[in-house]
Amino acid sequence: MIPLWLKIAYNLFVCVLVPIYWRQYGPANFLWFSDIALLALVAALWLESPLLVSMMALAVLLPELAWNVDYFFRLATGVSLIGLTNYMFDTSIPWFIRGLSLFHVALPILLIWMLHRLGYDRRALLWQTIVAAVVLPLSYLFSNPRDNVNWVYGFGEQQQTMIPGPLFVLCLMVMFPLVVYLPMHLLLDRLFDRS
Repeated sequence: MIPLWLKIAYNLFVCVLVPIYWRQYGPANFLWFSDIALLALVAALWLESPLLVSMMALAVLLPELAWNVDYFFRLATGVSLIGLTNYMFDTSIPWFIRGLSLFHVALPILLIWMLHRLGYDRRALLWQTIVAAVVLPLSYLFSNPRDNVNWVYGFGEQQQTMIPGPLFVLCLMVMFPLVVYLPMHLLLDRLFDRS
């Protein structure tokens, strides 16, 4: 159901991106849900797995759409709406590395296309909730507060100080499934055939 050329091209892109990102940003950068989705789609493409595609869609479709709105709005107006893409306009980061980050534009398109081809797997809500329950604490333990991977140190650029950090991560572990995954699950279940 997935063309061979797409599988090969995607694999080649990921093989180029991973060592460059590892050197530029370090291994903790791969804890971002978008980077996890980028890597998981390698397996999802080859296995043609509706479950993996559905999980990654729950995890990143909404944030990726927000990333795209922020990026293209700033590109057109010079003004950032929410700050998600500030690094894309940071001239201290080489243009080639910023160019690789344009995978954020293609990722939601690829996810939606794969959902159309493979169908939506309703088990994704449970499995992606489990993944988040593992990834969020790891993001807190192994990433730099300056990078704020998966917003485990607070929303926006400033660290939150209202509650202890581990309690904030626990709140995120509840918030992601309820506020991001569940609404997306209901929408995708309605829009796409079940696998």
